[in-house]
Amino acid sequence: MTLVQRVLPQAPIPDLRRYEDEGGGLGLGAAAQMTSAELISLVEASGLRGRGGAGFPTGRKWRTVAAMASPVLSTTVVVNGAEGEPGTFKDRAILRAAPHRVVEGALIAARAVGANSAVIAVKESFTTERQRLEAAAAEMERAGWFGDLTVSVFAGPDEYLYGEETGLLEAVAGRPPFPRIAPPWRRGAVEVVATDDDVDSESGLAAPVEMAGTTDAPPALVNNVETLANVPGIVANGADWFRSLGTPESPGTVVCTVSGATVRAGVGEVALGTPLREVIMAVGGGLADGRSVGAILLGVSGAVLHADQLDVELSYEAMAAAGSGLGSAGFIVLDDTVDLTTVAAGVARFLAIESCGQCTPCKQDGLAIAGALADLCAGRATGSAAQLVTDRLRTITDGARCALATQQQVVVGSLLRLDPQLLRVRHGAPDGVARVEPSLAPMLIAELLDIEDGAAIVDARFAGKQPDWTFDPEDSGQSPVERLTDRRAAESIEG
Repeated sequence: MTLVQRVLPQAPIPDLRRYEDEGGGLGLGAAAQMTSAELISLVEASGLRGRGGAGFPTGRKWRTVAAMASPVLSTTVVVNGAEGEPGTFKDRAILRAAPHRVVEGALIAARAVGANSAVIAVKESFTTERQRLEAAAAEMERAGWFGDLTVSVFAGPDEYLYGEETGLLEAVAGRPPFPRIAPPWRRGAVEVVATDDDVDSESGLAAPVEMAGTTDAPPALVNNVETLANVPGIVANGADWFRSLGTPESPGTVVCTVSGATVRAGVGEVALGTPLREVIMAVGGGLADGRSVGAILLGVSGAVLHADQLDVELSYEAMAAAGSGLGSAGFIVLDDTVDLTTVAAGVARFLAIESCGQCTPCKQDGLAIAGALADLCAGRATGSAAQLVTDRLRTITDGARCALATQQQVVVGSLLRLDPQLLRVRHGAPDGVARVEPSLAPMLIAELLDIEDGAAIVDARFAGKQPDWTFDPEDSGQSPVERLTDRRAAESIEG
């Protein structure tokens, strides 16, 4: 059978008693008998890779964070539950169905890296997930699971960059989710006094700060919800058990989201190495109305897959060989009726809007690309618009401090390669013969708000979001970093 239930149970686990009846707590109990080094070695041996998108080896991350521990301030474990990748709902599905498993994974991770606190960060809009997490944490604390560890649930903003791990730490610290240069293993969630090596130590913002020169800065271990949900099983059952599913380079399972032109939208767990075609059928029920696949959009993080690649295996190595990446395993199925220009325009707009503006090319080139593609969809463009898209895709990553600009380059670029005529000038032809095509709007590419009765509920409100991150009738003309930094400065003066 294609679907399995290691991380995502078939039915929600209602309370701690049921969780314990199903083996909950065995991982934490085993961890209590192990040293930090033994725990880290076990996770390394399991081959667990981060399920947040990059697929970085989890054990290696734990070892790095443990080695960077501050002699003054404690490490913090931060659970990244700020899911916002278009077409992805797997972390929220796990939090709704098995919140105790995620908390237990965080407790084990804290023991491994010597942390005395854990923060589970979700979006403020994730009402159901927050309630499930808070109830699970309260039960586990009353039952004595926490010991001396402090566990809290943090509710952050809706912005896409809140899911970027340094932007997440900025939000936890009480600031806008602007990505940092300093990585979490150098500067974590706990405030420290700025040093002379800081680029802008009086700004009140950590995002503009370069690598801290002091070794007293405490690191943070940031792991994705699904990653930590795997940890209790690994510690309770061993590395060989975990590796009994998956491939040698990509062991274990992955929780996938399928939506778009399928019979239904859904979330399901499969062994890594399962062909994409099988996942689309098992989770999404295949294509609706007898249509055929035109392309597969992997949110806005990986190159688009075409119809000839449906037999690619879902593993980090196979997806890389196919010219894309596993990402967060969210698959938006596009059928053969979709105009890919509208898809490219929708992707470009999402990334341009969600850019924070710290890196000028990311914001300005992104907006220019999105505008030119929208003009091409509507038939308002000339050949210069097509050239603008090509040119700006080359420069958009200049000076980028996070992956968002690269995503624009990769995803939009892959659509151009998939359809070489995508940048054609619509509504007319050079020879004067009218070839009028219908005026189209960019496809709405936005966060999945929920999946109800097999239907994907996409955030329609995003269509009105401005580049300055407001929903005002008109854009202020400021980038988010300009607008929010100015606001914080004004609030500081008023205070």
